[in-house]
Amino acid sequence: MPETTPTGLRRLAYGGDYNPEQWPESVWQEDVRLMREAGVTMVSVGIFSWARLEPEPGVHDFGWLDRLLDLLHEHGIRADLGTPTVAPPAWFYRAHPEALPVTREGTRYSFGSRGAICHSSPAYHAAAADITERLARRYGSHPALALWHVHNEYGVPVSACYCDTCADRFRRWLDARYGSVCAVNDAWGTAFWGQHYSAYDQIDPPRVTPTVGNPAQQLDYRRFADATMRENFVRERDILHRLAPGVPVTTNFMTALSQCDSVDYWAWGREVDLVTNDHYLITDGRRTHVNLAMAADLTRSVAGGAPWLLLEHSTSGVNWQPRNPAKRPGEMARNSLAHVARGSEGAMFFQWRQSRRGAEKFHSAMVPHAGTDSRVWREVVALGADLGALAGLRGTRTVADAAMVWDWHSWWAQNLEWRPSEDLDARERADSFYETLWDRHLTVDFAHPEADLSAHPLVVVPALYLTTEAAGRNLRSYVENGGTLVVSYFSGIVDEHDAVHPGACPGALRDVLGLTVEEWSPLGEGETVRLTERAGDRALTGDVWTEFVVPRGAGTVWTYADGPAAGRPAVTRHRLGKGTAWYVSTRLAPPALDAIIGAACEDAGIASRSELPRDVEVVRRTGEAGTYLFALNHTSADAKVPLDGAGTELLGGEAVTGHLAVPAGAVRVVRFA
Repeated sequence: MPETTPTGLRRLAYGGDYNPEQWPESVWQEDVRLMREAGVTMVSVGIFSWARLEPEPGVHDFGWLDRLLDLLHEHGIRADLGTPTVAPPAWFYRAHPEALPVTREGTRYSFGSRGAICHSSPAYHAAAADITERLARRYGSHPALALWHVHNEYGVPVSACYCDTCADRFRRWLDARYGSVCAVNDAWGTAFWGQHYSAYDQIDPPRVTPTVGNPAQQLDYRRFADATMRENFVRERDILHRLAPGVPVTTNFMTALSQCDSVDYWAWGREVDLVTNDHYLITDGRRTHVNLAMAADLTRSVAGGAPWLLLEHSTSGVNWQPRNPAKRPGEMARNSLAHVARGSEGAMFFQWRQSRRGAEKFHSAMVPHAGTDSRVWREVVALGADLGALAGLRGTRTVADAAMVWDWHSWWAQNLEWRPSEDLDARERADSFYETLWDRHLTVDFAHPEADLSAHPLVVVPALYLTTEAAGRNLRSYVENGGTLVVSYFSGIVDEHDAVHPGACPGALRDVLGLTVEEWSPLGEGETVRLTERAGDRALTGDVWTEFVVPRGAGTVWTYADGPAAGRPAVTRHRLGKGTAWYVSTRLAPPALDAIIGAACEDAGIASRSELPRDVEVVRRTGEAGTYLFALNHTSADAKVPLDGAGTELLGGEAVTGHLAVPAGAVRVVRFA
C-alpha cells in the first residue's frame, strides 16, 4: 500500500512549485543554496513540463530532469514530481484538435493557456498514460521522490466539454447509472415539456437551448464531467501505483468555495493517497482569514480528519483578481500557520522563483523579483525556521467543536436556473454560518449529509436544497440520539434528481424539524423583515427570504413582526428524542445569526468562549506527541489567551503558564506534554 505522507520527509513540508525550465541551469545551483538557507524541505517539479519532456511526438528529453532531481537529492530536498498532463504540447493539439474542449455554445477552445482538455478524448487518454508511465519507470525509485502530483487543479479552468465525443460517453455513463432510457426519462421528468427519449442516441449534453433546459439533465452532466475527470486521475494514479509502489499519489484540490465549484471533493478525497489543497486569499471585502480557516477545515474534512498538505498558496499578492494587494508584514506566516493549525503538514507556495515571462509574472513567489534583499525573502527564511521548530506535531490531528453539512451536488442543483429568488446563494449561507461559528471560536468539521455525525454535539446545515431520503433519515437519527441541529431555509426541498419531495416542504426534513412550509415569499431587493423573540426582548433583522411556516410539533422562538409572513414563526425549535432541531426561515447576517447559534450551543452543551478576543484564532492539534495550541492574532492590538496549564511556546522557546501573550499580527504555538 502507498504511504499517506510524503516519502522520506522527516519535517513539515516547506517549499513551492519549482519551474527550473524557465531559467538557465546556471541559476539552479543558486536556487538550491537559497532553498537550504530558507529551510526548504520539498519542491513541486515538472507540473507544466510536457513540452520540455517530449518536444516532438515520441521524442523524449529527460536529461534536464535527471540533473535536477539529482541536484535536489544532493542538497537534501525532496521532490513532489508532477505528471504534466494538465498542459499537453502544441504538437499534440495539432495532431488531435478534437482534444480541445467545446463550450455549451459550440465554440472550441484554442491552444495557448492551460487545462484546455476534453477529458473524454481517447487521444488524450493514450498520450497522458504514456508520459505518466515513462516518468514512473524512470523516476519511481529515485531517492529524491517523495510524492507524485497528478495533473494540476482539476476543474480549473475547464471541467465540462460539450463535444460529440463527450455526448457519446455521456450516453454510456447514463446507461451505467440508470440501466435503461426509460429510467433516464423517469429520473429527469421528461414528461414535462415533451422531452421524452426513446433511445440513448437522442440524448445530447445540455447544450444551449432557447430557454431553460432540463435541470435534472444539467445536474447529471455536472456529475458526469466530474466523474470523467476523476477517471482520468485514477488512470494515472494506477499507473504510478503499479510502477512506483509505496510512493503516495495526490492531485492538488481547490476546496475553497470561493475558488472551485465543479468538483465533488467528497468523492475525490477517497481516491488520493494524501489530500492536498491550493488556497488563495480572495480580496472581495470579506475577512480573508475566515475564508482561509473555512477552506482548511473543509480540506481536513475531505481528508477524513487525517493530516493533509497545503500544496500552494502565495507569499504575497496574486495577479488574477481585479485588485491584488500585497500581504502585510507577518501575514504570510500567519496564513501559513493557520493552515498548519487546521491540519496541514506544512506550507507550500506557488512558486519558488518569480517568473519573468508568462501570464503569472506578477504573481508573488518565495524569491521575488526584488531578490533576497527584500521583506518577502526575509519572511520566507523566518517562516522556514518556524516550521522547523514545529516538526514534532506531525501526525497530530485538529480538534473540532462542531460540524457543518455540505454537499457539492446540492450546490450544483441550487445554482441551476429558475429558482424562487436570484438571491438564493448556498455559498453565502455557508460563509455566514461558518463566520458565526468562527467568531464563537469554534473549530468546524465539514460532513457529507449522509455521514456519521454522532461525534459532534452541534451540526449546522446552511444550505441543503438537495436532500436525499438517506440524508433526511441520517439527520433525524442524529437528533433523536441527542444531537443539536440547526437548519437554514430552502433545505430538504428536492431529491437527487432535482425532483421535489412528495408533500409539503421541507420534504426530507419535515419530520426532524417538526414543521411544514406552506409557501415561500422571497423579499425584494433591499427589503428587510423584523423578528421578535417570543420569550425575550431581542429583535433581529432578516432579508432576502421569508416563509409561511406551520409548526407540527416545533415551538416558535422568533416571530415575524412584519413582512409577508407577519405574525407567523420565523425561527423554531423542535425537541425530538434526546435532541433538538432548530429552523431559521429567513436570511440573517452573522451578528443576528449568532443569537440562534448561541442558543443552539446551549442545547449542545458547548461552553461560551467569550473571554477570547474577536479575530484572535485559537485551534488545537493533539496526538501521541502531545497537544499543540495555536493562537493567531489577526488584529492590530496585542492580545492574551488563557491557558489550561503549563507548556512551552515553540516559536520563542519560553515556558508559559496561566495565559499566553500574542502580539499584534503574531502567531504563538504552545506544546502541552
